[in-house]
Amino acid sequence: MRGSGKLAAGVLAGVLLGSGTAAAAGDPVRAAVGDLVGEGGFPGAVAQVRNGEAVSRFGAGYANQATREAAGPHHRFRIASNTKAFVATVVLQLTGEGKLSLDDPIERRLPGVVRGPGYEPEKITLRMLLNHTSGVHDPLDPHFFDPYLVQGNRAHVITPSEVIRRSLVDRPSFPPGSGVEYSNTGYLLLGKVIEKITRNDVREEIQRRILDPLELGRTYFPLWSPFLRGPHLHGYDMGGKDMTVFSPSYDWTAGAMVSTVDDLARFHRALLAGRLLAPAQQAELKRLVPNDRGGAYGAGIETLDVKCADGMKTFWGNTGAGPGFFSVSMSNADGSKQLVLALNVYDLAADVHGGQRVPKIPAPAVEAALC
Repeated sequence: MRGSGKLAAGVLAGVLLGSGTAAAAGDPVRAAVGDLVGEGGFPGAVAQVRNGEAVSRFGAGYANQATREAAGPHHRFRIASNTKAFVATVVLQLTGEGKLSLDDPIERRLPGVVRGPGYEPEKITLRMLLNHTSGVHDPLDPHFFDPYLVQGNRAHVITPSEVIRRSLVDRPSFPPGSGVEYSNTGYLLLGKVIEKITRNDVREEIQRRILDPLELGRTYFPLWSPFLRGPHLHGYDMGGKDMTVFSPSYDWTAGAMVSTVDDLARFHRALLAGRLLAPAQQAELKRLVPNDRGGAYGAGIETLDVKCADGMKTFWGNTGAGPGFFSVSMSNADGSKQLVLALNVYDLAADVHGGQRVPKIPAPAVEAALC
């Protein structure tokens, strides 16, 4: 199973590491975002950019190619793997409340759930699930998305329990803690842990603990409905097919949430500044495991090392990729520079089969905003 940002960070980092593009005249971020739409291949883009106390919000191109509705920062989009930071925050808060330990094995918290050839659930800790070192991979079946992409039933429901079961059919990627590999299924297991411990719907925990306190009124967590609420971007594949209607059931706590650039920026700013976690849990959030894609994984967040004109810099946040949508939410260490950018092309079928997933990598926009 892919389609939840598994490859987004790697694609982005691979370009950023070797670039260091000079800033364009005028507003370099607007210019770079503008270059992504139209001839750049994306129908539309929306962004929020922070430089100190100065914040700008803008859109370019179309939210909907059919109606020619202009893209704007009020439009919602599927945030895909940006969801993981919300889920990790809840897990870390529960840790701070003494309701679990990150050293707890998944077998203790979900007895009997992780069963498959080669799996050692008593050695897979919650920390390993958070930072992608568990060895639990996503379903390897190349026909996993056939109900949506081949049979055309965009409302098809695949439950998280079914995703987990199908993930465990094949042997783990590596013994627990001995490697690093992005795992959406690991975050489905964490969603199950949250519900087991709190005896509550994980969506309600995210609402109560994060969305309400931060007043993120345009962010929500759909369970199975394939439709987006309110004003929203339409998402497309590389051939221009509208992929907006698509059940997020399989993605759940790995990537089902919907938001806006403003809400996502506010969340990441609060999270990285330490407003949502106690100091010990904030340290766990930022405890990094290097990956092979030009950065590292923390607990639900990641870093990207970017070659700027004045040297290499590290940025914090998330990327997200799913049917029709590709997003980047990154800031520098102190939060004084921040970019949230949403684009409305991501080709899930190409992701599954190794083809081109986006028309253009937004490296110049990321550099212009953050370097």
